[in-house]
Amino acid sequence: MPELPEVETMRRGILGIVGSRITDIAWPRCSKKPIAVRPTKARFRARAVGQEIAAVDRIGKRVVVRLGSGDAIIFEPRMTGLVLVSDAPSTEHLRFRMDLAGSPIASVWYWDRRGLGNVRLLRPAEQEHELGSSKLGPDALAITPEILRLHLGASRRDIKVALLDQKQIAGVGNLYASEILHAAGVHPAQRCDLLHRGQWERIHAALVEILETAIRYEGSTLSDGTYRNALNKSGGYQNEHRVYARAGQRCARCRSATIVRIVQAQRATFYCPGCQKK
Repeated sequence: MPELPEVETMRRGILGIVGSRITDIAWPRCSKKPIAVRPTKARFRARAVGQEIAAVDRIGKRVVVRLGSGDAIIFEPRMTGLVLVSDAPSTEHLRFRMDLAGSPIASVWYWDRRGLGNVRLLRPAEQEHELGSSKLGPDALAITPEILRLHLGASRRDIKVALLDQKQIAGVGNLYASEILHAAGVHPAQRCDLLHRGQWERIHAALVEILETAIRYEGSTLSDGTYRNALNKSGGYQNEHRVYARAGQRCARCRSATIVRIVQAQRATFYCPGCQKK
């Protein structure tokens, strides 16, 4: 589930490690489905231990720990992954530990209940090949209305489906796409190439406002309780959702129509037929 707001919250939660040095890398014993790790664990440890942490960034839905060597440790949470500094939700789903010296944070952990995420150590050329502009679009918080329209405006896809395409815009996922389109007053099944300039401007404004607000609330913890911040605390933006997972409830915006659930590209979409007319 983690989308841009949740991953940005993870990034901010471990910013205190910048300037510290890695003293150990370990993979706790885990009987669950193994996560993908690259390179081999032995090579990963040999290249990372002793390195200074130069920066902690985010690329789309990934936390990027940059090392002094130019290598970067990439945490990709996918559906249920978490980057933590303490109090893991459970010990049996801990997958990775990075011990540190010279930091107020003693260790960074990667926890993943379903094991769908991955942890990679990439050289600079690998970073560009796998996470560069040929693979990922511009970050959702770094685009203008013109860039948004340039990347999606010629598509014949539904706007909700197009917003999920990470090769065009990086960071937006299923939950926030529904919320963005509701705030913009745009029907999720409207074709991109039929949207006019004013609608693109409204979508962009809603995108920025909702993602930035969700970051301030430290993301959304849904009913399954999986997502947590770096301190294993719930996010708060789930209490601000207007349409997501609210099918059958009255719209809080128009206060007359009822929220509807449809399926687009095998993903659930929620919208208000009163506020979001096609």
